[in-house]
Amino acid sequence: MLATLPTPSTENRPFMGSSRVSDRIRSRLLAAGHRYHANDNIAAFIENGEMHAMHAEVENCVREMLKALVIDVENDHNTADTAKRVAKMFIREVFQGRYEQAPSITAFPNISQLNELMVVGPIRVRSACSHHLCPIMGKVWIGVRPNASSDLIGLSKYARICEWIMSRPQIQEEAVVMLADELEGHIKPDGLAVVMEASHFCMHWRGIKDDGALMKNVVMRGAFKDDKALRDEFYRHLI
Repeated sequence: MLATLPTPSTENRPFMGSSRVSDRIRSRLLAAGHRYHANDNIAAFIENGEMHAMHAEVENCVREMLKALVIDVENDHNTADTAKRVAKMFIREVFQGRYEQAPSITAFPNISQLNELMVVGPIRVRSACSHHLCPIMGKVWIGVRPNASSDLIGLSKYARICEWIMSRPQIQEEAVVMLADELEGHIKPDGLAVVMEASHFCMHWRGIKDDGALMKNVVMRGAFKDDKALRDEFYRHLI
């Protein structure tokens, strides 16, 4: 899984004396050898009260960025509270998948030993590219061939896992793999398929400014890799 790849750094808690909360959290991550890329969840390394302190630190940094852009945040009524809003948006909303624990997943026994194709979607997803922090807006479809002896999870849990994984800065190619890894760990199916289609505002809003292009990624695991008829049946359900 991408989030468990080892960090190559050999540093040993160099920020423990810092007054910045981000330095203290980073020090714990380094000591544990835990990767902290933009799409990694670091909730286990954040202590009580530190989310509030991180909000204040990010707010100060955003205010300094606005000043560096020569925006008069002291007198411009439209940007006076922008730093506070942006800090809240990043930490509590669009990047919350980095800072919150995984959603609890309710499992149900597969009493009928179901092992036929199940398709969930389209699930609306929102993320951000880690290159420009621009929005990624799209849909996800999930195909599952359950194992007759494994548990099933509630339907809404598919959407909650998607929301948790997607609420991080990342690239779409890695997001679908991370989502498939998380689902496979919970469901342990005979087969799993994930398709994501999304528009990228880093391409629409800036750069080439092509507002029509979409990106599609497909992950096939288990029976979906080996059984063409199953793959074809799954694709027929995508709308």
